[in-house]
Amino acid sequence: MKVLAEPALTEDKAAAAKAAGIGALDGILGFHIRLAHGAVYRHFTETFAELELTQKQVSVLWLVGEDPGVAQIELGNRLRMDRATTMTIVNRLQARGYMKRERSASDGRRQALHLTPAGEAALVQAKACIAAHEAWLKSRFTAEEAEKLVEMLARIHE
Repeated sequence: MKVLAEPALTEDKAAAAKAAGIGALDGILGFHIRLAHGAVYRHFTETFAELELTQKQVSVLWLVGEDPGVAQIELGNRLRMDRATTMTIVNRLQARGYMKRERSASDGRRQALHLTPAGEAALVQAKACIAAHEAWLKSRFTAEEAEKLVEMLARIHE
């Protein structure tokens, strides 16, 4: 196992990190990504509490709303989710009356997904919640910083 050297901290940052009880972790990029993810996830969960929807469920509703008839497998590929996870999410949304599956007219093996009227209404509410959540998140950055942050994060997940 290769051991990496500790990241260098300036004296001021080192003192602040020590005071916060995180020491050299303050220089670890992955540590800050984890903390940022936790903060964003907590705010998302609070924002969506009344709708009782998860991030993945909202993403599925959104993409099916934008592309009615999308195949279940294609939806999973777009969201980088495995088949089992995609099926579970679609099953839950279908059980809530938000989504329906239909056989594809062009390929009987495909599951074409469509929102129901209740699903369309839930998506409208979800988009309003997303707008509030995004406003909260973007308020921490200038427009240029937010754009650059998206670009930099995409380098990690793409």
